[in-house]
Amino acid sequence: MQELAQQVVSGLATGSIFASMALALVLIYRSMNVINFAQGEMAMFTTFIAWEFMQRGVPIWLAIIATIVIAFVGAVALERFIIRPVEGAPPLTIVIVTLGLLIAFNGLAGWIWGYVVKAFPSPFPSTPIQVGGVGFSAQDLGVIGVSLGTLLVIYLLFARTKLGLALRAASLYPEQSRLVGIRVSWMMALGWGFASVVGAVSGIMIAPVVFLDPNMMQGIIVYAFAAAVLGGIESPIGAVIGGLLLGVVLALLGAYVDAIGTDLRLPVAFGIIVIVLLFRPAGLFGRVQQRRV
Repeated sequence: MQELAQQVVSGLATGSIFASMALALVLIYRSMNVINFAQGEMAMFTTFIAWEFMQRGVPIWLAIIATIVIAFVGAVALERFIIRPVEGAPPLTIVIVTLGLLIAFNGLAGWIWGYVVKAFPSPFPSTPIQVGGVGFSAQDLGVIGVSLGTLLVIYLLFARTKLGLALRAASLYPEQSRLVGIRVSWMMALGWGFASVVGAVSGIMIAPVVFLDPNMMQGIIVYAFAAAVLGGIESPIGAVIGGLLLGVVLALLGAYVDAIGTDLRLPVAFGIIVIVLLFRPAGLFGRVQQRRV
């Protein structure tokens, strides 16, 4: 029973990372109806920026705050100067642009910092925490807390503020929003900024576990995409629940199914994507759209 509890907590910690990245994907999708394939590489790049700050003697939490600000401003500028010129183009054009950004960020990180794996310090203490006779990692509990806190802030932004209402209106009804004075293009830029912040937090939280290198997020983004598809690519709440559920399922399968272990978790995520797309394309919490012929 204790081992099961530990596996569940570990799965929730990993799943919260998937949920954060899935939420970032959903934010972009709701803005532009396309997947930002560069989301993982943007998170990786901002994590390297945080590491660079710390190498220069900046305290870890101050480095994280500075990195979050840079992630937001950088993503807004990226949308203004690179995405906006192709805003009205077919979705395939925007997809190709995001794939180009993926390659660019990966290559730029390798050119600046190299491809040698680097240790990233954890912002949480290494002392294990005992709860009811079960030992938990402070890293796991901290990741869960920070990730869920970030998700709560994003939820309150969209559900309780005028800015969040404008962002939702711009993504759902762009033409009508323009008629009432909402600057839709700027709302899209802010959506990119918020998605980049969520991705940066995810990268910083996962880097102490997987170590830091330019390819560290390439597997994580697949799991995040699986979580977004599972929960519903248009549903922020679904992305969160899908990420947590996926993390727990993969942890339990890896621990108790010898045939899967740790080597076949990625194929399992691919399998989930295929199954969901075949039997429920809208995901668990997505809205099924019906069209009259």
